[in-house]
Amino acid sequence: MRLFEQYQLGPTTLANRVLMAPMTRARSFETVATELNARYYAQRASAGLIIGEATQVSELGAGYPYTPGIYTDEQRDGWRLVTDAVHEAGGRIFAQLWHVGRSGHPSVHGQTPVAPSAIAPDLDIFTPDGPQPIPTPRALETDEIPGIVEEFRHAARQARAAGFDGVEIHGANGYLIDQFLQTGTNKRTDAYGGSVTNRVRLLREITEAVIEAWDAEHVGVRLSPGGTFGDMHDDDPAETFHHAIKALDEYGLAYLHVVETSQTTPPQGLIHVGGPTALARSAYSGTIITNGDFDRDSAEEILASGNADLVAFGRPFISNPDLPERFRTGAELAEGDHATFYGGGEAGYIDYPALADRA
Repeated sequence: MRLFEQYQLGPTTLANRVLMAPMTRARSFETVATELNARYYAQRASAGLIIGEATQVSELGAGYPYTPGIYTDEQRDGWRLVTDAVHEAGGRIFAQLWHVGRSGHPSVHGQTPVAPSAIAPDLDIFTPDGPQPIPTPRALETDEIPGIVEEFRHAARQARAAGFDGVEIHGANGYLIDQFLQTGTNKRTDAYGGSVTNRVRLLREITEAVIEAWDAEHVGVRLSPGGTFGDMHDDDPAETFHHAIKALDEYGLAYLHVVETSQTTPPQGLIHVGGPTALARSAYSGTIITNGDFDRDSAEEILASGNADLVAFGRPFISNPDLPERFRTGAELAEGDHATFYGGGEAGYIDYPALADRA
């Protein structure tokens, strides 16, 4: 089966093609990764590659309580605990660099969220005081945008110093980069709005900055073409994301990571092109990771189609720390406890046993 073949991802050899997708678990108190997080990731080191949870590049980039950052030296050192543990267990791990943009709340960082335009999503967000409506964000001034780019550059340097095997730029799921890409959230009239070329500009600038901080072979990008999570929409998602993906194809990146579905919601406006992953393959010549409610058989099918080279799994990795082995042997998958997906301590985080521990 293709899932269990090795794969050469630039300079990094992956033991298999079963990747662990980035998943927010809200267990990094004071925004710093700890030994608890290190144990969680090390338990899942049999993944061909772990893509770590979304990690904010600045204080204002945070959207939810108890998510980790990577902009201070203390945060860098916390992540070193994680990367050391994963490497000791034989695994590989990338950091996911994240700025939520409008998908934040002042209760998290004491500031008004920022966005390309002052358009609030029709959504509630989890806060320390429970669910609250997301406020109208402040539109970024043009001269503020280079500072955002610099935050991603700095975060990439911190990730490298923390011992990660590479970084993934989070350009998906309704967060800041995605907000600049899509017409429903970007109404700017400067060089970052209007035409698709202008709306892709921030993605290009951040990608170039991160490559400068490391190199292209250690940098991936995640996009969610047609995704509606975060109250997102676009007038012509096929055109927007085809243009964005063609732009990324110029850089020789480690990979493009495509969200095939967004929280089980079908993608908008992409049925005629076969969906997000098919759209990506039509515009991108490098390695493609796909993610979105795959099981073992459907993952094998998309690998056989040639539209994707690697498949990332999210929720199954929560309750099945040895997911590749379970796929390989055909073992029954354990069900996760949804009540412990976000927040808390060890319960529902590091207490799911591997098959070998249950024998």
